[in-house]
Amino acid sequence: MPLGDHLDELRKRLMVAILGLIPFLIFSIIVGRSVLAFLTVPVRHALIEAGLQPRLQATSPVEVFASYMKVVLLMTILLGSWWILIQLWRFISPGLYKQERRFVYLLVPMSFVLTTLGTIFMYYVMLPVVLAFFINFGSTLGVGDITTTPTIADVPAEVVQSLPTIPVLDGDPPNPQVGQKWFNSRLMQERICIALDSTGAPQIVGSFYESTSGVSQDYRLTEYIKLVLTFAIGFAVGFQMPVVVLLLGWAGIIDRKSMAGYRKYILMGCCVLGAFLTPADPVSMFLLAGPLYLLFELGLVLLIVMPADAVARGFRRSKPDDSE
Repeated sequence: MPLGDHLDELRKRLMVAILGLIPFLIFSIIVGRSVLAFLTVPVRHALIEAGLQPRLQATSPVEVFASYMKVVLLMTILLGSWWILIQLWRFISPGLYKQERRFVYLLVPMSFVLTTLGTIFMYYVMLPVVLAFFINFGSTLGVGDITTTPTIADVPAEVVQSLPTIPVLDGDPPNPQVGQKWFNSRLMQERICIALDSTGAPQIVGSFYESTSGVSQDYRLTEYIKLVLTFAIGFAVGFQMPVVVLLLGWAGIIDRKSMAGYRKYILMGCCVLGAFLTPADPVSMFLLAGPLYLLFELGLVLLIVMPADAVARGFRRSKPDDSE
């Protein structure tokens, strides 16, 4: 095919890929607010567990909207990535042999599954552990450094007994009435029912109480979303380890038997890669380095199960036909 025809085909595929993202953009705009709230669940839960106020800060009027748009654009790219890959595949596949296409048919779905697993692992395993560690570390900093003697008022016992009390509950009571007040120990809030709506559901407001801390931990929404996206990209890339091992093994750059003898160096390399792909803290580094090493071992196993010659011939006994 002449160069001009190649450029025309490339232009066509790019236009189709971009226009095909419009439905994904519309869907992302609709659900973006819910996804943004979903991303803040781990940090709000960690703040509650540490006895701190479970909310994030926005220091400018556009900060929340900017974070929302960042989530929308990222969702559009992620959801539409398969459509982009289809257009890319239609552009390059005519120039590939049949046995070369078989490698793509194997690696692309594997990469998609590993990316999904990496993101799920990041959100449900790594992120809660990292947030709990750093929030608890910050909440205890400075506590007890300043020694003070509490002042106890000299009042009659009957005055102490007459002090007002409110019930301390593990949650909100069922069907509270207007004016009833209680303390929700799970949310660390003093709450009161101020009204009932047209359906009879209570409208509850609360005042938050924080535990004593030497450092006020008030996180910006944009900084937190940036942290989550950094973790997500790092784990999505790191979980591609089996794909990388397969590619290097198929290309003859590494040998399975020789690589098995360098496990301690591979483990050290996984720690270095974990430090590079995540924010500079030891907790997240080791939480990524462990799965990276296990994925490396998985890659070695896959090299045994799926050698290059078997993939090229479609796992059939017959030899591949290079002319196809």
